Amino acid sequence: MKQYLNEFWQMGGYAQEDCVVLTDVYDRIAADATACDCFAQAMAEYEKDACDYPLLLTLADRAAQCAGVHEYTAELLLYMCLSKALRERYREKGIDEAIFWNSMLDLKYKLEECKAVKGVIGSFVAGWFEGFFNMTRFALGRLQFELVPFGHSYEKDGKTLTPDSKVINVHIPRTGTPLLPQACEEAYAQAAAFFAKEIDGDTAFVCESWLLYPENETILGEKSNIVRFMKRYEILHHGISKNKADLWRLFDTDEQHPDRLPTDTTARRRYAAHIKAGGKLGWGFGVFFA
Repeated sequence: MKQYLNEFWQMGGYAQEDCVVLTDVYDRIAADATACDCFAQAMAEYEKDACDYPLLLTLADRAAQCAGVHEYTAELLLYMCLSKALRERYREKGIDEAIFWNSMLDLKYKLEECKAVKGVIGSFVAGWFEGFFNMTRFALGRLQFELVPFGHSYEKDGKTLTPDSKVINVHIPRTGTPLLPQACEEAYAQAAAFFAKEIDGDTAFVCESWLLYPENETILGEKSNIVRFMKRYEILHHGISKNKADLWRLFDTDEQHPDRLPTDTTARRRYAAHIKAGGKLGWGFGVFFA
């Protein structure tokens, strides 16, 4: 497994210092009989047709406690180990391995978020990985996609959606690269082709995110890539986020006080000023037809 993990980290472009920490945690878990057994149970659980994903995290947390390591690190490391079996599932289904490696980059993105927000090499949102590992969510180009029922009725330009219509749900990973319109359009095209056989009727994309909060245009300006992304969608619903729930997504910190928020980018400076002035964080839900 260590040989595979080294390949995984190399393919993902992980920082050497992070690999050192992850290797140490792996060794500490392997050296403790109970912790090692927890990881073995989790690996066996993943092989089942109906995997209990919450159980995987419970087992990772038990292993962390026994080995004396942080649970965020153990949870991420477990999913890195499980990716070996997932890679075989991609091969069995004939899915391009490039899609596997692109999808697995999400583990690296979540590591970077955890390191920035919590100061820990791991993931504090490991439950999110389920969609990738049950093979319902895939990274295609710059974005991530999965099929979901629309849940509403919608019509535009002669095209219609019913509540049961399958639509392509869009997620925007924190890649550390700009959210360029051309890259998004290329990703939409890849997703439309990837899911074409599973969609009956018109192809539509939906997204629910703080990036689709209509007030973003006022806060960030019309030239912002975030605003350009938002304008691709017709916003059907929007609202205010409770308890500043999305603050960490913007600022990579658990800090709540507006005077102590980082202002190292244009977007952060503008959002920090917005919050200081009493402005709210929000979300939007939008749709567009391909």
